[in-house]
Amino acid sequence: MLLLRCPLLLLLLLLLLPLDSRPQKLPTRDEELFQMQIRDKAFFHDSSVIPDGAEISSYLFRDTPKRYFFVVEEDNTPLAVTVTPCDAPLEWKLSVQELPEEASGEGSGDPEPLEQQKQQITSEEGTELFSYKGNDVEYFVSSSSPSGLYQLDLLSTEKDTHFKVYATTTPESDQPYPELPYDPRIDVTSLGRTTVTLAWKPSPTASLLRQPIQYCIVINKEHNFKSLCAVEAKLSSDDAFMMAPKPGLDFSPFDFAHFGFPADNSGKERGFLKSSKFGRQTSSKPRGDLHRVCIGNKNIFTVSDLKPDTQYYFDMFAVNTNTNMSTAYVGTFARTKEEAKQKTVDLKDGKVTDVFIKRKGVKFLRFAPVSSHQKVTFSIHSCLDAVQIQVRRDGKLLLSQSVEGVRQFQLRGKAKAKYLIRLKGSKKGASMLKILATTRPNKQSFPSLPEDTRIKAFDKLRTCSSVTVAWLGTQERNKFCIYKREVDDNYNEEQKKREQNQCLGPDTRKKSEKVLCKYFHSQNIQKAVTTETIRGLQPGKSYLLDVYVIGHGGHSVKYQSKLVKTRKFC
Repeated sequence: MLLLRCPLLLLLLLLLLPLDSRPQKLPTRDEELFQMQIRDKAFFHDSSVIPDGAEISSYLFRDTPKRYFFVVEEDNTPLAVTVTPCDAPLEWKLSVQELPEEASGEGSGDPEPLEQQKQQITSEEGTELFSYKGNDVEYFVSSSSPSGLYQLDLLSTEKDTHFKVYATTTPESDQPYPELPYDPRIDVTSLGRTTVTLAWKPSPTASLLRQPIQYCIVINKEHNFKSLCAVEAKLSSDDAFMMAPKPGLDFSPFDFAHFGFPADNSGKERGFLKSSKFGRQTSSKPRGDLHRVCIGNKNIFTVSDLKPDTQYYFDMFAVNTNTNMSTAYVGTFARTKEEAKQKTVDLKDGKVTDVFIKRKGVKFLRFAPVSSHQKVTFSIHSCLDAVQIQVRRDGKLLLSQSVEGVRQFQLRGKAKAKYLIRLKGSKKGASMLKILATTRPNKQSFPSLPEDTRIKAFDKLRTCSSVTVAWLGTQERNKFCIYKREVDDNYNEEQKKREQNQCLGPDTRKKSEKVLCKYFHSQNIQKAVTTETIRGLQPGKSYLLDVYVIGHGGHSVKYQSKLVKTRKFC
């Protein structure tokens, strides 16, 4: 049975039909004709006719009511009307009035003038059947509705908004919205610091009717959503193409893309795809703290990468991938567990402390000088990748830096001050470092280093049994030791990189690998360069060379390793 919605179109149809003394009926729902009409955009353009069995999307301007019509031509007809508010509450009501069946013409049998027919159809208020105010998805369902002209009035008093309407005279056979299980709640089955595991009962539409259903989870920090339409409105509210029509103009309900409404694309969503243990997984482009992920037909999912000690809201929507229409489960919320309290390590004045940090981990250190002090010095030696350091004095942030290699920071002191040091490890892997805090600026356990810690090899001085190398020093007098180790020919830069723990000193090397140790420095930094020829090597062999600089406190720092190869023929 064809549902229609436009007073002008309705009047035209009424007037075009032959006017006689018999009651006139609009055509019944012809499925082929109906499918042809909903494909023809011109049929519904600038129209207020609701098609039978198709969900439409439209737009409301604040305080500007909108009215839709449809005709039910026979008594005792089943009827279902669903209104879905998207991003603002709606006020809507459904009413019905009788259609003019006979022309009076003052008893002469002549048809009434056009203006009188218009007035008769549109001026009557009709009988109110249902009304609602709010942002829930609300339904009007009747198993036996009278014939007549049905009128749906909608109003938004808060803001401009969009909405969806679905009406059908065959609700039992259509069933476009997925059915909810008897218990439509989402259960939180596991809760961690950064993860929440959710489970829910499957929709009977999938399990009993065997219709294609996929589940979409929405995660945010603000509130639960009543419909997937509201989620889509939130996600697309900042999109450049989201342009509302001008007041007073309607538009084709099947041309949604121009106004930011998702088109019917059989359940496919904008966004990116990623795989998971549940199979193919679709996620929308996140907007701020709002995320949507569709996971297929599984009914358990673990949300990860959440923040500790944070409340999140979770909503679940069953989506019929044939119709792209959805039904909301009862949403839930949960607070992730608190971050595990970090154990704080106390630093002793002038003593080097070794620190190990897990990948992306955090360590806290505390330094509380026992006596008053004018300055405090922090010396850090990052053995592998760079680490982030923050220093706070009595809660005030004094320092925030990325440290690679050896760095020294001198801060102004304060009587009875306490210092909290926060160290954050690298994303690449575990971090190792040595740290020293002291109020005695002359006590330097770490040797100073030049900016360039590479070892340079001279190719022209390379022989079958020796190689000549050079490296930079500093203005301070330090002890330098050089070591060699024969490696396979397939030894590469990646293997060398794995051995770049600068905190491993000469004490970890075999005595047979030691070449020599010597002291040198230069007041002229441009001349602080030393060379050394390493002899007694085998022809055509590869060697890994390491230079260690050893400070006054015995702490050593390794230069960047150098891979060299002797000539095979001389």
